[in-house]
Amino acid sequence: MMMDFNRNKEALNRELEQFIEILNELLPRYSMLLRKTPISEEELQELGEIEHFLIEVNAKITGIKNVLEEDLFGHSIDLYYKLKAKALKGDLNARRKWERMRENFHETLLNEPFVNWN
Repeated sequence: MMMDFNRNKEALNRELEQFIEILNELLPRYSMLLRKTPISEEELQELGEIEHFLIEVNAKITGIKNVLEEDLFGHSIDLYYKLKAKALKGDLNARRKWERMRENFHETLLNEPFVNWN
């Protein structure tokens, strides 16, 4: 199981690095075309295509971010209430884990925006 995680982690890191490299190639061209005057018809078309593509990429990134946040939050809350139920029945190990989670949630609520209104 851990081997699958490590392989997936490495693959995802490679993909993210490649994604960032591609963006680092594309964004300077986009910025240059935005500032260019006069701009040819061909360059204007390229600018529009890049802009449309970047909007699509941004929407996909936002979607991925939302799925991650929802899944992480959902799994955390599920675990929290399962541990709470065990703790209330006298399970000391569950009580320690539950209290640690409660402290972490409390810290998060105090220090970070908790609700994402997107």
